[in-house]
Amino acid sequence: MRLSDRDKQLIKDCIDRGEPLPSRFKLALFPDTPEVELIWKGKSNEVTNVVLPFRSLERVNVSDRVAIGPKGSRGAESRGPRPRSWTNKLIWGDNKPALSSLNNGPMREEIEASGGLKLIYIDPPFHLGTDFSIGVQIGEDGFSKRPVMIDELAYRDTWGRGPDAYLSMMRERLMIMRDLLSEDGSIWVHCDWKVNFLMRAVMDEVFGAGAFRNEIVWYYTNKIPDTRKRQYTNSTDTILYYTRSDNHIFHWQYDKRDKPIKVSRMKKVNGKKIYIKDEQGRGLYVVREERTADNVWKFPLLHAQPEILGYPTQKPEQLIQRIILTASNPGDLVSDFFCGSGTTLAVAEKLGRKWIGCDAGRFAIHTTRKRLIGVCRELQAKKRPCGDFEILSAGPYERRYWMGLDPILSAERTSAAKRLQESRYIDLVLSAYKADRLVLPAPFHGKRGSAAVLIGPLDAPVSRELLTEVVASASAHGFREVDVLGFEFEADLRPIVRDLTKERGIGMSLKRIPQDIFDTRAVSQDQVQFYPVGHVEALPKVTGNTVSVTLADFGVFYRPEDPDALSEKLKPGTSLLTVDQSRLVKLAKDKKGRTSRDVLTKKWTDWIDYWAVDFHYGGHGHDDRKESYRCAPKEARRGEPFCKTVLPVLGFFDSQWQSFRTRKARSLELTTPEYAYQVPGRYRIAVRVIDIFGNEIDSVVEVVVGAKSVVS
Repeated sequence: MRLSDRDKQLIKDCIDRGEPLPSRFKLALFPDTPEVELIWKGKSNEVTNVVLPFRSLERVNVSDRVAIGPKGSRGAESRGPRPRSWTNKLIWGDNKPALSSLNNGPMREEIEASGGLKLIYIDPPFHLGTDFSIGVQIGEDGFSKRPVMIDELAYRDTWGRGPDAYLSMMRERLMIMRDLLSEDGSIWVHCDWKVNFLMRAVMDEVFGAGAFRNEIVWYYTNKIPDTRKRQYTNSTDTILYYTRSDNHIFHWQYDKRDKPIKVSRMKKVNGKKIYIKDEQGRGLYVVREERTADNVWKFPLLHAQPEILGYPTQKPEQLIQRIILTASNPGDLVSDFFCGSGTTLAVAEKLGRKWIGCDAGRFAIHTTRKRLIGVCRELQAKKRPCGDFEILSAGPYERRYWMGLDPILSAERTSAAKRLQESRYIDLVLSAYKADRLVLPAPFHGKRGSAAVLIGPLDAPVSRELLTEVVASASAHGFREVDVLGFEFEADLRPIVRDLTKERGIGMSLKRIPQDIFDTRAVSQDQVQFYPVGHVEALPKVTGNTVSVTLADFGVFYRPEDPDALSEKLKPGTSLLTVDQSRLVKLAKDKKGRTSRDVLTKKWTDWIDYWAVDFHYGGHGHDDRKESYRCAPKEARRGEPFCKTVLPVLGFFDSQWQSFRTRKARSLELTTPEYAYQVPGRYRIAVRVIDIFGNEIDSVVEVVVGAKSVVS
């Protein structure tokens, strides 16, 4: 280390003053530092190693749908979970703790047993500082000349604070993905011109420059040019292709030529290539209609193709198909940890691959669920196999994690820390809900307008017992309006809300706390939406040992606000949604101050986007599947056996029959086909409805088959 006395004194002075050293001293003091390095504020080598247990919220049974028609229906006893080496997984939650849990938790063994993770494709949000909205269609009027749409913030760039925060977010996730990949695996990262140069540098750091294989240029020729700008239109995206090792899976792909060409046939003789000729000495040719693909891929953008789902960043299936065919074999496991509308998973299913998908957005999970069911129905119509899949979530464990509580410690060990965090949690929710925190009688936490506000538990569903306490306290202290906010609710709380509030004249509204409550940017920009919890009325019809279920009603527990008062508060050129007498209403004010009122839901079925039925709720091993993993690995337990951690969970839902709307098919089946039980007795049937906002509500009815009575 060669430093002059003056340099040494300068370094000492900087240290004494607590100032950073001039960058020119870096190589002198740390000779092992790379000569070229990407540096940004907040860059760190720390990687989360949290292990959250995944709850199996739902298994979507698509491989053996309930039969329809005179040939008869499947029996319940054939519908239980079937043993298999792998079940495809759709994970709802932030991908950082999800990736860490996959990498360090028990599911890692399951991944390795299935052959390892061969391919990762990700299309992370790269429009820094941009909010994305998607169109949510209502009822059966989705494709009229003036379709009724709701803009919901579905793709929010939560790292839009600048490139430094974005790179920190991506680098940590890429480091975990690298460790998840098998030795013969590869990762493909999709980006555009805004971040491709930065992402290349990050990928080189994480995977090593020697792991770089290609910079794929996706060229879309059908983009409409923007002639208003004094520059050429950007008609390309970049896909960075890296591998875990030199021994990676690779299959050449081919493009169709505009015109077939004749190519001379050749063979090797003594190590040299020579032309092949016929007996007359004439050269032999082959006609080739394809050419070996290079790193420029020409696939059109999605404009009006059938697969388009309305997501602003949705990619064409052709593009993803080439990646999967290049870097995996049939039966291999592929993944997408920013899965959005589920394109990667849908293509993987069509190509006979196993898959893992992850997304933080509830609407993305819902859209992917519908898309995969549709794919499987198409495959079954062609007599091709299709696998069931599970929807997983870390649920309350992830919420503990975001609130700074150790998710793997027992309730007793976390009680003290939980008390310290409870106040911060309540302040966070009240702030997002625009309510004031006040000292009120238990169990209330604040007020919004004239309504008392109660915030449900962080890691447990709102229960009937809690609602009973709420109504009793509200009645005793003179509250006529109550808002109950919760992450989860027990199935079908309508009876208790109706019975306990009707006689006391209390208006009660149940609303879901959204997952993005932990996104401080969303809260500060007033983008967090609390949607009302709906109620479901399902009517079973028993005939001997068969049962059909009719969806009879759906509504929301929503105390309507005064539309006139809301219209007065609107700023010119803005709009908002509200509910008036169980109808969704859009209030708008144009730039001249004129207001309009448009009723979006004409009937109760307009609220429904999807519904499904579990004809054997709570049976066939469902209880064993509520918690997917019971013990964390020893290195993650920190002295506390994870097996002893028990949090309240909701029942596992085995989705055996589904009806839903698509962009093309807007109608719903409101009655299931008959379902045959092989053994007479009492059974529980669960009905799950997902509304136009992607929120779900369950209802459970009991039936007795083989007898005349029905209990509901």
